[in-house]
Amino acid sequence: MNENIKLKDSSFWTNLFKSPTESEDLETLLRSMPPFEEVKKKSLQSLMELMHNRVYQAGEYLFFQGDPGVCLFIIREGEIKIEFKKEDRRFDLVTLGRGDFFGEMALLEDDSRSASAIAMTEVKANVIFRPDLNEFVERNPKEGIKVLRGMAKILATRLRETNSAYLNILIKHKGG
Repeated sequence: MNENIKLKDSSFWTNLFKSPTESEDLETLLRSMPPFEEVKKKSLQSLMELMHNRVYQAGEYLFFQGDPGVCLFIIREGEIKIEFKKEDRRFDLVTLGRGDFFGEMALLEDDSRSASAIAMTEVKANVIFRPDLNEFVERNPKEGIKVLRGMAKILATRLRETNSAYLNILIKHKGG
């Protein structure tokens, strides 16, 4: 065996043998996000225990459009690009960074991913899977409602922004 061969860092191994969550940083980050800002400290700690640490290398796909949607991602470090593909064309939808989350529709519906997510830089993220969130909501209904209400608030804001952008396109297209 050649001892000079170096193994390339692989996010597979990093994710498999993950280090403990940097809980203070994660708690501070979660407190700044609408889905988690009103959750009591003890409940937030319980929720954090359900989250998984993930590390992705620049250029690595977190998921592909059409994949099953099973989890929400919270970005602790790095940048993610969300990309939509239609036939042979690609559209960059948004670039997200620290404190952003995405994939929330996967927690609320049982459907496939509507776009792909690609790491633009090395990314450190926390992931919560739908079954874990469902269990948290069942065990902590009052706190779970706060989390779901916060997600609904974000979805409503994103829908409002999308509607506004769509109306601006229509107005420009119709010459108004």
